[in-house]
Amino acid sequence: MNSKTEFPKIPKEKFAFVSDKDIFLDEAPKTLARGYFGDALIRFKENRSSVVAFWILVFLVAFAFFAPVISPYSLKDQDKIYTSFPAFVPFFAERGMTFLGGARVYDSQNDASMLYWEGIAEETDMDPVIDVIKTYETPAKRRGEDIVRYTYDIRVNAYYALGNVYKVLSYNEFDKIQAWQNETGIQVIYPYVHPRDIRDIRNNPNLWYKVNEKGVAEVDEDGDFIPVYATQKEDEGAPYDSLRIEGDDGSYIYSVKKSGAVQCRVNYYNYYRYQNGHEPFYLFGTSLLGMDMFCAIGMGARFSLIFAAVVALINMTIGIFYGSVQGYYGGAVDMALDRICDILSGVPFIIVATLFQQHLAQKVGVVPSFIFAFVLTGWIGVAALTRKQFYRFKGYEFVLAARTLGASDKRLMFKHILPNAAGTLITSCALVIPAVISSETALSYLGIVDLSSFAGTTLGTLLSQGNASATTAPHTILWPSIFLGLLMISFNLFGNGLRDAFNPATRGTEN
Repeated sequence: MNSKTEFPKIPKEKFAFVSDKDIFLDEAPKTLARGYFGDALIRFKENRSSVVAFWILVFLVAFAFFAPVISPYSLKDQDKIYTSFPAFVPFFAERGMTFLGGARVYDSQNDASMLYWEGIAEETDMDPVIDVIKTYETPAKRRGEDIVRYTYDIRVNAYYALGNVYKVLSYNEFDKIQAWQNETGIQVIYPYVHPRDIRDIRNNPNLWYKVNEKGVAEVDEDGDFIPVYATQKEDEGAPYDSLRIEGDDGSYIYSVKKSGAVQCRVNYYNYYRYQNGHEPFYLFGTSLLGMDMFCAIGMGARFSLIFAAVVALINMTIGIFYGSVQGYYGGAVDMALDRICDILSGVPFIIVATLFQQHLAQKVGVVPSFIFAFVLTGWIGVAALTRKQFYRFKGYEFVLAARTLGASDKRLMFKHILPNAAGTLITSCALVIPAVISSETALSYLGIVDLSSFAGTTLGTLLSQGNASATTAPHTILWPSIFLGLLMISFNLFGNGLRDAFNPATRGTEN
C-alpha cells in the first residue's frame, strides 16, 4: 500500500457511544464455559447404564436404612416355629393367592395326605390347600382287582398347614389366653387329644380324629371324621370357660396337667396373633432362625455399607498421603516406600483376616480387628494410584510456576497436584466399597468371621444360613443373593461411569 494514500476523513459527530442495552442479537450468545465437575456430570449423564446403576444404588441404600424401620419386626424377633417359612401377607392369603400367600409346594400327596390337610381345615377353619397343581393316575392291583391310585402335587399355605401345636403353659398364661379369646372371638386353645386315642401317636397335634394303625383317618359312613377329643374331667389341667369349638356341649377338656403347668393344643397361627397383636406378616419370608428376611436383609446391608464406607475412607486417607509422598519426592524416598508396599502386598488377605479374628479380636473386638485386617494392605492400591497421578502432574507448568513463586511442598502437593487427581481417586473410592463388601460377605459366608454378635446379621451370614435350607426354602438364599448381586453390579457400573466422566482426555467433548 502506498504511504501517500489518503483515507477519507470522518467527522467527529458521526461517532457516538452505544450502550450494551442498545445491542440486539437474533439469539442469546452461547457459551461452553463450565467447571471440571460440571463437565464430568454432563458426561456421566450421557452414560445411561451408569445413571441407571446410580438410581439402583440409591434404592438399595434407602432400603438398607429404611427397611428395618418400616418392618414390624426387629432382629430380636426370632420365631422358633416359623423358621424358613415363605413370604406371607394376610391380604393375599385370605384370597387364596400364591403370590405372598405363604405358598409351598408338596409333591406326591396321596389320598391319606389329602385327608390330613382336610382335617386341619375342618378343625381350624383355615384350609391349607390353595390348589391342586397336578393329579397323577397310577394303575395298581388290590386283592386281585384292578384299581387306580391317585397322587397329587399341591400348593399349600405353609402358615395354615402348620395347624395346631402342643404348648405347655402356666396356669396364669392359660387364663390370659382364655380372656383374650373372649375379647376377640378368636379360638386359640383347642380340645385336648390323648395319644392313646390316636394309636399312641404323640408327635402330631393335628390328629383329632380316629385313625387306623397307619395313622390314616377313619371316616364314618357319611365320610366325616370321627372326633376323639378327651372328655375325662379327672385329667383336666385347669378350668376352661372360654370359646368352645362347634359341636362341643361342654364335655371336652382343653388341657391336661403337666409338671406344675398345663399342656394343651393351640392353633399356632392364632397363638401368634395373641402374642404379637397382629397376624404374621413376612414380605420376604423368614430366615433359618425365624427372623423377618425383609428386616434382616436391610440390617445386614446397612452394616455392610457402613463397614465398607469406613474401610474405604481409612484406606483412601492412608493411601493418598502415602502415595503423595512417594510420587512427589520420588528417588530414594519412593524406592524405600515402594519396597514396604511390596512386602505388605505379599501377605494373603485371608490369612491376615483369619489370624486377626482368632487372636486380635479377643482383645479389641470382632469389628475393629476385621477393619484392621482390611486396612493393613487395603491402602496399597490407592497409594499406587496416587503415586502415578503425582508423577503425572508434578512436572506440569502450573506446578513449576507455583514452585517458582515460593509455594511450599505441602501446598504444591495438596493445593495444586492433588485436586487435579481428585477425579481418578473418587472413582477408585467408588470401586473400593464393593470390593470390601464382597470380601466381608465371602468371609462371613465361609464362617471365617462371625459378625452376628455385633451387627445382628450380615448378608454373608444370611447366605450361609440360606444355603442350609436352599432346597426346601429357596427364598432364604434368593433374596440376599439378589440384593448382593444388584449391589455389586450397580457399584461397578457406577464406578465405570465415574471413571469415564472424570477422564481428562474427554473433557469438553460433546456428542
